[in-house]
Amino acid sequence: MISQFFILSPRGDCIIFRDYRCDVPKTSAEIFFRKFRFWKGDNEAAEEAPPIFNLDGVNYLYIKCSGLLFVATARGNVSPSFVLELLQRIARVAKDYLGILNEESLRKNFVLVYELLDEMMDFGYPQSMSTEALKAFVFNESVPIMDSSPLPGGAPGSGMIVPPALGGAAASLFMSGGRSRVPGAAMMRSVVAPDTGMKKREEVFVDVIERLSVTFSPNGYILTCEIDGTIQMKSYLTANPEVRIALNEDLVIGQRNAPASLLYGGGGGMGEDGSGGFGIVVLDDCNFHESVRLDSFDVDRTMTLVPPDGEFSVINYRMTHEFKPPFRVYPVLEEITPFKVELFIKLKAEFPATATANSIVVRVPLPKSVIKVSCDLDPGAVGQSTDFKDASKTLEWTIKKMPGGGNEHTCRAKMTLNQERGSGSMKKETGPISLSFNIPMYNASRLQVRYLQVLNKGKAYNPYRWVRYVTHANSYVVRL
Repeated sequence: MISQFFILSPRGDCIIFRDYRCDVPKTSAEIFFRKFRFWKGDNEAAEEAPPIFNLDGVNYLYIKCSGLLFVATARGNVSPSFVLELLQRIARVAKDYLGILNEESLRKNFVLVYELLDEMMDFGYPQSMSTEALKAFVFNESVPIMDSSPLPGGAPGSGMIVPPALGGAAASLFMSGGRSRVPGAAMMRSVVAPDTGMKKREEVFVDVIERLSVTFSPNGYILTCEIDGTIQMKSYLTANPEVRIALNEDLVIGQRNAPASLLYGGGGGMGEDGSGGFGIVVLDDCNFHESVRLDSFDVDRTMTLVPPDGEFSVINYRMTHEFKPPFRVYPVLEEITPFKVELFIKLKAEFPATATANSIVVRVPLPKSVIKVSCDLDPGAVGQSTDFKDASKTLEWTIKKMPGGGNEHTCRAKMTLNQERGSGSMKKETGPISLSFNIPMYNASRLQVRYLQVLNKGKAYNPYRWVRYVTHANSYVVRL
């Protein structure tokens, strides 16, 4: 199994280091960061080191989490997916215990982190990765860290489901009944540390997170599409009461059980403006957390569970039948002169106007013969920028925010070549275009949480209940 584990800051400082087998040099952290920082592999266009690489007989495997690098080294031929999942679980347990996972929290709680590592790993082999199971063996308490941009607290809900705060997001994103309602700092609190001072605030957080993988043909048709989704929960409820989560009443598991009209051009569910109710949603497959009870799931699509300590996935699901993509990209490549080529890109937001996409980046690999690129954006464009990276011959178009409802942005890139190329050759060497984005309060699958109910409590018990929806781009590719 693994030989070493260490956590590096964005500057390369080694915050946590544990050597389990003593068969890898002690300078492995420095060697890894130097290679990671100045990566040059077989693919010259790659700007970042892959999650797994071998250097001088040592396998390095890493993940990025909250700006930190969680790294494992191994001499033997270990299973990459197993080690990457191990690193993810270590990061998750650390976040559960520390509340906020960043460089400051690790430095102030390094004794607790080392104690956790000693209980989770033995001679490089994983032992227990459950936050709840580790409570019996870990006795150090975390030092609380205040978030640099706290959001104001809200009032207890009256049965309505409202979204939890996104880190650094404006409070105006979350409105209910005309009032701004955002959670407090509870989501950044350790799930195991006892509260001091103020009375503990009863809260439960649910995140519906979806990652989209879509490939478009040059004509704009969808070639492949897939949604990898998960419903995550984090509970701060005392006495571990039962929680009931209700999903779409017309949820269908398995395409063979779905109506043919829905799979082949039919529809249902949320309308174009996002104001529709809960409709038919077809999932290819799904799996549930071990604590979930499905006694009435086939009847009314409700799940009952006693939330364990820490953040966990209630359900993981996958959907592969065609859905409405949130973005459409319309590229046009035109030869102006033998040494000048123009690429016109139109980006259209096709998600509801009630949502706003953040951190949109359009990346276009360009031919190696390109020596200069000048870009023209929309007149009066705000929060947009372009950057041509000559080393990797990549054009990046960045948009900070883009509301939905059919909004469009355009970028016209004028390229200068160092040799004459035909239009057919340029199309082969340009692209494919890729997108990365983040859309809060939107999910492409239309899977909804109808209600979130806390059971076995009196009528006066009314905890805070927060539900948010977040959609990310996993692989959003447009071919030229």
